[in-house]
Amino acid sequence: MAKGVLLTDFLESNSDIELNKVLLSLAEGCKIIGRLINNAGITNILGVTGETNVQGETVQKLDDLSNKILMDYLLASEATAGYLSEENEGVVTLNENGKYIISVDPLDGSGNIDICAPVGTIFNIVERLSPVGPVNDADFFQTGNKTIAAGYFIYGSSTILILSTGNGVNGFTLNTENHQYFLSHPAIKIAERGKIYSLNQGNIGKFDDGVKNFVSYCSENDKATSRPYSLRYIGSMVGDIQRTLIKGGIFIYPANKGGLKGKLRLLYECIPMSYLAEQAGGKGTDGTQRILDIQPTELHERTAIFIGSKDLVDKAHEFLKG
Repeated sequence: MAKGVLLTDFLESNSDIELNKVLLSLAEGCKIIGRLINNAGITNILGVTGETNVQGETVQKLDDLSNKILMDYLLASEATAGYLSEENEGVVTLNENGKYIISVDPLDGSGNIDICAPVGTIFNIVERLSPVGPVNDADFFQTGNKTIAAGYFIYGSSTILILSTGNGVNGFTLNTENHQYFLSHPAIKIAERGKIYSLNQGNIGKFDDGVKNFVSYCSENDKATSRPYSLRYIGSMVGDIQRTLIKGGIFIYPANKGGLKGKLRLLYECIPMSYLAEQAGGKGTDGTQRILDIQPTELHERTAIFIGSKDLVDKAHEFLKG
């Protein structure tokens, strides 16, 4: 489709009615979240609530508020059966007759709000496995291969929805004059050969030798491969993945030395981002296997991730294998 198509019209041609209800409810809720972020500095919604979430992390006021907004809007969709969030310990049944299950990070990178860096909302949608009635954990323990739709909203210089329903990746920018989402980034493709690497290099001492050696490779001088590559790291996954989708490269969040799990969550961060990467022609792995092949066993399970342009993900694997 050409630029300028309304999100509602795009969805009408690309997904079923029940899924459209879920996605449009998300889109409406994220308009509210984006507006709250834009005005956060002059309202009393910055700072912490005094509570910690199931991850043991301090809950920001905007994390909590974003979570409540999304739950309210998805409840109103009537098509969302179950909801899992970084901010909730367990699963929540929203509509017993609903068709879809959604896993959400309501406000990724919320610690960046006070410096005006990009933050966002990440989501992954699958069909429920259980019959009508309350949802259960098993509804969420589906591999990324079962994903029906995934994406994120990024709140930065613009509010943009990056979305895939299984037919490529498209971006929709929110017009602040009429408050509608319009297709602005049709058929996004990750460059096969990237020249940017992204990780918290301050933690390099915590990583295995394979990661260290790959980072050294990226920073070496080599005219034939246009190295050294540029190091870019925003510190919110949506910000770093947005750059990776548009400009190519690799985003890395490895496990610490000797560990198997990274910091980022499988169900509502790594699976949706890897789904988008693959739909855009890239890759997402945990360093040994495809993220979308991992069988989840915990609601808030963590994993390492290497995601982005095929050539850089493959090159990282070479170093990880030793």
